[in-house]
Amino acid sequence: MTVLAGAHVFDAETGDVIRADVRLDGARIAEVGLGLDGPAVDCSGGLLIPGLIDCHVHVAFRRPESLPRSARILEAVPVLRGLLARGITTVRDAWGADAGFKHALAQGWIDGPDLLVSLRQLGPTGGLGDAWDPAAGAVDNYGDPSLPDPLFDGPEAARAAVRRMVRADADWIKLGASGSLRAVVAGVDVRPTDDELAAVVDEAGRCGRDVLAHAHTSAAVVSAARAGARSIEHGTFLDDSAVAALADAWYVPTLSPMSETEFAEQHRRSLRLAVEAGVRIAAGSDMAPRPHVDLTTELRLLAAVLGDAAALKAATSEAARLLRLDDDRGRIEPGLRADVVWLAGVDLDVSDLPARVRAVWHDGQPVTSP
Repeated sequence: MTVLAGAHVFDAETGDVIRADVRLDGARIAEVGLGLDGPAVDCSGGLLIPGLIDCHVHVAFRRPESLPRSARILEAVPVLRGLLARGITTVRDAWGADAGFKHALAQGWIDGPDLLVSLRQLGPTGGLGDAWDPAAGAVDNYGDPSLPDPLFDGPEAARAAVRRMVRADADWIKLGASGSLRAVVAGVDVRPTDDELAAVVDEAGRCGRDVLAHAHTSAAVVSAARAGARSIEHGTFLDDSAVAALADAWYVPTLSPMSETEFAEQHRRSLRLAVEAGVRIAAGSDMAPRPHVDLTTELRLLAAVLGDAAALKAATSEAARLLRLDDDRGRIEPGLRADVVWLAGVDLDVSDLPARVRAVWHDGQPVTSP
């Protein structure tokens, strides 16, 4: 049992900061209040926030160099350890990590956040998941039985692709509702049909899974959201019709990878449109580019549009709600997981979170810095 004493506590739902102690009992938060007794860690002058949740990472995306597949896997070990040390205690991998990563984390072979995996990005021939080289033809950069074939053509093949992912222990089904941004700009965007999208979402639901949909264009967002995808990722070019379609989904904007490109302002405009319409926002960093950005960068970018409190909510209680984990984590409340981050200072400024992190508890256990 440990009491985090003398701190202020961030209420992820209201955005308020209150003075309170927090008692951790094993892997759970036992009590929040004033004057709690027990072995104490003096957190005076600090702020306690829930463990951060990144809804869109790529901890094991292949590198641009031509390397053996072991390089992709081994690179993930320090990446995961670093995420946890910065207070990111739960992540949803959106392509690249297989179920073995979850096993390694659960067994304590490696350190890192709780991990939800989608394995591969499903899509049609010519879509983002279809790697093809003019000289070599089809190229599978992730050729591995634990990362099954993601391609489909037609609704029945789409259902089979979902089943392959479920068989390989995917927690979520990742769907390419549009192609890459490069393909969109070049005018060669290959998208699934509405019937294929509906088949993916329906089959995922039959298998007890939800769908996250990669979608840059308004048309792709509308199709994926209407098909029933639970979250829409990126949404670079939203318009009023796309924002209206997002009424029943979450929007994970992933501002970081495009924050210094020619599309950055359009992307921010899309986020503002969504916020003004009351769309639910969850935070995701899209860690594919190197050097890796992570959620701490994404929060700074989100805060420029949402404000600090709403950005933190997007990475805590709202992210947990998207992932259907809100009965277990995402807030500092009795009975929930003891995933807690102690920040220096009592304000909500997220402009440089890594510099503010004093300590992290994951499942009630203190995290060792990498």
